Amino acid sequence: MNTTAAAVAIFLSTLCATSAFSVVPTTSTTQHRRATGAFIITSPVPASLKSNLKSNSILYAGGFEWEDPAEEFDQGVDNPYKNPELNLLKDSSVNDEDGIGDGTGGEKGPSKIDPARLLGPRLNGSNLYFVGMMGSGKSAVGDVVARRMGSYNFLDTDEIIEKATSLSIPQIFETEGEQAFREVEAQILDSVHAYVRCVISTGGGIVTRMQNWSKLQTGIVVWLDVSPEVIIKRIEGTDRPLLQTEDPLQTLNDLLEARKSKYEQADIKIEVTADMDENKVADEVIKS
Repeated sequence: MNTTAAAVAIFLSTLCATSAFSVVPTTSTTQHRRATGAFIITSPVPASLKSNLKSNSILYAGGFEWEDPAEEFDQGVDNPYKNPELNLLKDSSVNDEDGIGDGTGGEKGPSKIDPARLLGPRLNGSNLYFVGMMGSGKSAVGDVVARRMGSYNFLDTDEIIEKATSLSIPQIFETEGEQAFREVEAQILDSVHAYVRCVISTGGGIVTRMQNWSKLQTGIVVWLDVSPEVIIKRIEGTDRPLLQTEDPLQTLNDLLEARKSKYEQADIKIEVTADMDENKVADEVIKS
């Protein structure tokens, strides 16, 4: 086992011994918390729910067949945007004095409902996985979505990898190569995928491994589709390992072409344009 993989193995073995927070909220009032170090994942999918995984629908995702449990898990919670009786918040860009990020500005009383608060019941505890190219905004958007939902927590697989290895992503690529990084990434995903009520940002290349899709498809996969031209402007001046080439834009185009068929396996596709910030993208995710 290489040194990076060994470090991750040790890190994962200590998850139940050290705790910075509990990933799964225990009450409806638990606030959003972001991972900053070691963590414990406390609530695996209940056996009672596993026994209900029955469906007549056979879907194809990530190159294999799987049964969609949506029909059995349907709690009758419709998309709030289709309910004219709800006083929904339409613009999340309102400055929030309360720091919740729900666009209410911290106002009390009969304020508008942020539809993100209703997303949790619609998901029945399923995780949200953000996939897409580097620089597509997965971490920023995922964090906003989790904060607005309130009952979900945000995790970033790249951030966890850096905590587990005490190395930056570029350092891992430089010292042990992309293959080693993908092995570590798969281990981290394997560690977190079985647990509920998480919004998870993933690395751009996580979709390239078939084994990762078997984990991603246990939740809802959201593809942030951003053009390479927009991405290159966003990440200009950064040290992205795969873009240390003579023509980074062409490299981005080549990577997207190679991965596009995988990204298209996502449950939800959000087309992101240059004029959309993380709040606007989060709105589109929640509407979907």
